[in-house]
Amino acid sequence: MRATSKAEADITIHRPEELSTELRGAWHRAMDESPEYANPFLAPEFAAGVGTHRGGAARVAVLHEHGEPVGFLPYERGAFGVGRAIGLGLSDCQALVHRPGVTWDAQELLRACGLSVLEFDHLVEEQKPFGDYVTGTFASPVVDLEDSGDSDYAQWLRAAYPGLAKTTLKKERRLTRNVGEMRFVHDERDPRMLRRLMEWKSAQYRRTGRMDRFARPWIVNLVEHLFRVREDHFTGVLSVVYAGDRPVAAHFGPRSRTVFAAWFTAYDPDLHYYSPGLIMHLRMAEAAGRDGVRLMDMGRGDKEYKDWLKTRELRVGEGFATRPHPVAAAHRLWRRPVRGLRNTVLAHPTLREPADRLLKTVGGLRTSAGPAAGRAAPRAH
Repeated sequence: MRATSKAEADITIHRPEELSTELRGAWHRAMDESPEYANPFLAPEFAAGVGTHRGGAARVAVLHEHGEPVGFLPYERGAFGVGRAIGLGLSDCQALVHRPGVTWDAQELLRACGLSVLEFDHLVEEQKPFGDYVTGTFASPVVDLEDSGDSDYAQWLRAAYPGLAKTTLKKERRLTRNVGEMRFVHDERDPRMLRRLMEWKSAQYRRTGRMDRFARPWIVNLVEHLFRVREDHFTGVLSVVYAGDRPVAAHFGPRSRTVFAAWFTAYDPDLHYYSPGLIMHLRMAEAAGRDGVRLMDMGRGDKEYKDWLKTRELRVGEGFATRPHPVAAAHRLWRRPVRGLRNTVLAHPTLREPADRLLKTVGGLRTSAGPAAGRAAPRAH
């Protein structure tokens, strides 16, 4: 469908899963020309996956200059013109992907999209036209990667993380001695291991009182879909740590040509003593660097392992782009206090630790009541 007013004449609206080869190619070129947009969550393949499996609400606004597509905004449109960044709650990077030098008017963009409000929580900092609508910015830790060349994993680990190397290598040797020969598969293609990862993660969500994302069929279907995507700008990568034939830990996340996004990590809780999650992230970083990735994005959020691994931080924004409209005002009044309370708890360890204990207690009660109880958990972002 095409916008009708003169101000909006250069914006067209499409379903992401129906984009032409030409538009996908232009989107990929925009990613290549601006390092800020190299994250795989900004690729058309991710938007198309959400569009295919989340129920038809996904759209892409395409900005044109002199007849050429130069910008792409993936979003989801709900009732009454309430919009959200594509995959909000799952995506760790959101933006209007555009070629260098392209700008836009946020009000005209929202009008062309038929939106009164557009909510985001991981907005790329560069998005200046949305700047007035950002209600807070947050650290998003990243790891700068280099090809380890001819060095083996142990050499790379001692050079990259001297403080962690001794303890981690000791735990890996102990895992081999007590369970089985440790091996790491960076790009595991066995779908059974993906299902094992989702089972582990579901159990973890329930234990810790979080919403079980994999109790939602569309998320399961989306992850299975992305696992099968093998493109230059988006590849679903499943990594697994084994001890002998026994899976110890697994991770699934997307990568582009240069950026690898840490997404879902889980492990066998019976082997937690060996720090399998940390082993997984270190092994992934080394393997991704060898494979040409230059940045591992660990996503917004305070976690101890992120502080250990990060080399620097990006900033991502949270907020609501709005047009003057009663629906937009009501949505902000409803959503902003919820986000503010959550951010306050997460920012203060004295509040976060009691909240985590409470969630784990509730999670333990739900787990003992059976898996069906876990589906009633409140949504966690």
